[in-house]
Amino acid sequence: MRKLRFCLLALALVLAPHAWAADPFPTKPIRFILGFAPGGSADVVARAIQPHLEKQLGQPIVIEHRTGAGGMIGVDAVAKSPPDGYVIGLAGAGALFGNPASGEKMPYDPLKDLAPVSLLAEIPFVLIAPASFEANSVRDVVALARTRALSIGHGGNGTAMHLSAQLLSGMAGITPTLVPYRGSQPVASDVLAGHIPLGITDIPSAISLIGSGQMKALGVSTVRRTSSLPSVPTIAESGVPGYEAVGWFGVVAPAATSADIVVKLNAAIVGALNDAAVRERIIAVGAEPAPMTPERFAAFIRSETEKWRAVVAKSGAKAN
Repeated sequence: MRKLRFCLLALALVLAPHAWAADPFPTKPIRFILGFAPGGSADVVARAIQPHLEKQLGQPIVIEHRTGAGGMIGVDAVAKSPPDGYVIGLAGAGALFGNPASGEKMPYDPLKDLAPVSLLAEIPFVLIAPASFEANSVRDVVALARTRALSIGHGGNGTAMHLSAQLLSGMAGITPTLVPYRGSQPVASDVLAGHIPLGITDIPSAISLIGSGQMKALGVSTVRRTSSLPSVPTIAESGVPGYEAVGWFGVVAPAATSADIVVKLNAAIVGALNDAAVRERIIAVGAEPAPMTPERFAAFIRSETEKWRAVVAKSGAKAN
């Protein structure tokens, strides 16, 4: 009996590591929370990488939209989830460093409550107007704004689109009313319907309407013209010299998520973004894939926070 017990104990010790290895992460579906409405760039990129992530991780990736507060509602849900890798979130720039012009208190600390996984994409913005709008350039818009009240829709308070609108107002010396929406797609829809004269959206939300002639693109936010809208001048060259603003978003997990899980999620995401078909789909809608290591993404968030706080302080832009 003693010999039998010894043999069974030895067998258990031998098999234990294999039993542990047979149950690796993930073993169930992963919730992927987006803080923006369906149809915008965040949704497009998330759905572009979804099949590749499912193949790499061997589990369904369930996309869940939790809109509001410039994407912070969705990120807050991630920050407060169990740190087991089964809840991740797509976080926009504004949700990771807040709105430095508004002083709005965030419900989480981006640097302490979240684990950066990877940057996903950089997103140029575009100033849009209905096809019938009288202004045909950013210079025209600035001139109009000095003679009458204008409003500019954006993707939500605290988002990079909001900060871009604030920066435009401050640098151009105008005071338009900035109107928040729950994402960039609703902005494009209201501009198309004529409910609001101007909007700053990501390019994916407006590119098809611009291409069909239903909407005007008055200027792009990047320092150089974009390949997706090559005939559209930059805001800097068409009325506001020195203007530059680019949006971005990445994947985050709860802060205490183990390094092994973060590395596995990062590998799947980077693999998706380097896949030729996925890259082509993302680039086709005006976004630029931008995979990063978790460490580089964390450093990127810190540098972007410092940059935007300095830019907004210098421009004198205010939340309204």
